[in-house]
Amino acid sequence: MRMFQVFELVQKLTTHNSQLTTHNSQLTTHNSQLTTHNSQLTMGLILQIETATTSCSVALAADGKVLAFKQINERNKHAEVVTLFSEELITGNGFTYQDLDAVAVSCGPGSYTGLRIGVSTAKGLCFALDKPLIAIETLEAMAYGVINDSAITLEEDVLLCPMIDARRMEVYCAVFNTNGEKLRATAADIIDENSFTELLKDNKILFFGDGADKCEAVLGANPNASFLLNFENSATYLTQKAAEKFTQKNFEDVAYFEPYYLKDFIAGVSKK
Repeated sequence: MRMFQVFELVQKLTTHNSQLTTHNSQLTTHNSQLTTHNSQLTMGLILQIETATTSCSVALAADGKVLAFKQINERNKHAEVVTLFSEELITGNGFTYQDLDAVAVSCGPGSYTGLRIGVSTAKGLCFALDKPLIAIETLEAMAYGVINDSAITLEEDVLLCPMIDARRMEVYCAVFNTNGEKLRATAADIIDENSFTELLKDNKILFFGDGADKCEAVLGANPNASFLLNFENSATYLTQKAAEKFTQKNFEDVAYFEPYYLKDFIAGVSKK
């Protein structure tokens, strides 16, 4: 009887140890998952919003890489789709809004109404979720979009001039090198045959953006001027700068941040 009890006790201890081993294995797996998750959080899950032009685009990025994006290039659709795109990207990729580490927005210059919609959406999310706000200048994002596009071959010494349509022959523009360094400050320029004369004497310049299309007829005769037509702004172009600013904790004051309009808003005259 005593031997049987000892045997029974040994069996129970063996079963208990086996359960502890299984439990410890599960704990190890769980801790590994937590470590992986925390590692991802350190790198930053960022919702990126671009509404500065006719293109309304939203992207979800982590560790400086785009996970998914949604985009439409159509006027007067921004307010209708920007929150819908955000919801679909976050939930469709297995995340919740609380999983976000930051929200990045293209802050201008550009369309007054488009910028207001994008920045208001980004600020609203940051307020509600208590997340930091990252602002990326639109022209800079456009330059990085071209620099990082593997389908575009750039000559090493070419200069990049993103242009945003500001109506008539006026554009918002700046000049960058292929390292993303700004060489000419952001400005609102009225384009004529004398525009960029000095730069084009000694440099090749690639013009692109919805403001560049209308400038080809004026500047295209110069052999140092080339044009990338039908370029569309995208939230994916915010990725590199957003990741850098997140790592540097270079955040905006959500309460006081305003878009970079560059010019005062001028309302059109109502025609009746």
